[in-house]
Amino acid sequence: MSIGAGTAWWAAVAAAVLLGGALTGCSQTSDDDGHRASRTQTTAGDTATAGARTGAGAKAAGGVARRGGSVGAAMSACPLPVSFDVAAGWKASAVDPEAVGDSGQAKELADAVLRQGPVTAACEIDAKPAGNIGFLRVYTGKSGSGDARSVLRAFVAAEGDVSEERYGPVTAGGLDGVEVEYRHRDRALDETTKESALAVVTPKGPVVLHLDGLDAEEHDHMLPAYELAKRTLRPA
Repeated sequence: MSIGAGTAWWAAVAAAVLLGGALTGCSQTSDDDGHRASRTQTTAGDTATAGARTGAGAKAAGGVARRGGSVGAAMSACPLPVSFDVAAGWKASAVDPEAVGDSGQAKELADAVLRQGPVTAACEIDAKPAGNIGFLRVYTGKSGSGDARSVLRAFVAAEGDVSEERYGPVTAGGLDGVEVEYRHRDRALDETTKESALAVVTPKGPVVLHLDGLDAEEHDHMLPAYELAKRTLRPA
């Protein structure tokens, strides 16, 4: 199940919050708590903000966003096996699957919402403060989960109803990985969106970066932030 898979995802998140909350808000680029933008609850205000966007933290030369901070280090918003730069204005929040409570039902819910294939959500970077509606999410897995290609293919397959997948090699921070662009059909919203993701394998396990926007236009506007993360990705 994709963490951004429409109505079902947001209903599950609401339930998770009631169960104790999976997100532990901590922003790398700002001191105030981060907030989440719902794909299914886009308001007129959201639309106005998107219309006045500067685009993914303001594009720099070569289609790469301006740097606004970084995540991955031990003292950052999201300690991860890798580190990378975050676009200006985007807000990072760690995702803590253990924060949903001790009951079996809570853990089952967290696993269903946060897990996608062999990896589990660890960090969510919100584009809304920069004027876009979408997220760059980081998923991590256990060592031995497979090579980068098998991990990424399993990740995409777990999203369900995908098409036009285009895979290719990528090297980031000395790590050899695999990248994919594809389209995902959200049956609940009856729409198809563009998505991008890459996977690398570190000594601490696989890492997947996933760009998920409200629609194809938002995806394209957020690509400079994804490119910034990819070009600055390195082992933490």
